[in-house]
Amino acid sequence: MIAAVIHAVKRRRVRLAGAAVTVALTFALFACSPGSSSSPAPSPLLNPDPTALAAPAPETFRVAFETSKGRFVVEARRAWAPRGVDRFHYLVRHGYYDGARFFRVLDGFMAQFGFHGDPKVTAVWNELRIPDDPVTQSNRRGLMTFATGGPNTRTTQLFVNYGDNARLDGMGFTPFGEVVEGMAVVDSLYSGYGEGAPQGQGPDQFRIATEGERYLTREFPKLDYVKTARIEPGATRSGQ
Repeated sequence: MIAAVIHAVKRRRVRLAGAAVTVALTFALFACSPGSSSSPAPSPLLNPDPTALAAPAPETFRVAFETSKGRFVVEARRAWAPRGVDRFHYLVRHGYYDGARFFRVLDGFMAQFGFHGDPKVTAVWNELRIPDDPVTQSNRRGLMTFATGGPNTRTTQLFVNYGDNARLDGMGFTPFGEVVEGMAVVDSLYSGYGEGAPQGQGPDQFRIATEGERYLTREFPKLDYVKTARIEPGATRSGQ
């Protein structure tokens, strides 16, 4: 039996909604015995298949978010932002957002989420950035948008606009979907922690990335979260 432990420390930049933080992560990867009769199937979140990642999503589909405050539904529209919708579709299909905390909720501005509870998963997706889509819709109330820290840096972070945030349009924040049911639920998400560190007293994105759910549960227990995010059956329309 061969057992090997490889420790790799990689410096990564996490750029989310105008904030840039540097993430240092250490991973232990264990080799399987060459005599093993079978090996586990590759994880679509830890080892995403490039072909599946590149597959186009339906032209429209709806995703039901069951949260700690109730249910809301987002309709994604590929014509608005095809690359963003393709990424969103993959992530939802594979349960990426299940358990995700709404870690940055700012009254009158937006509600942001998208860190996975497992830091290893967060680290993988921080490297899988997608090119920008042209901004075809303004960041108005109820529209969902990928967070970005600059050109071509979208990964998994999303936010729902609470108000008219048209100032974001020229900064490359591209809406790709709209809350079509349950906006009152989005409005009710816990916002008491305010802006994140270091600008405010809310969660530190560096620590979310490196410590995951343990950090948020311990230090910010009032944060609301996604229980499940699922594509609604019969709510899709394919391209022609």
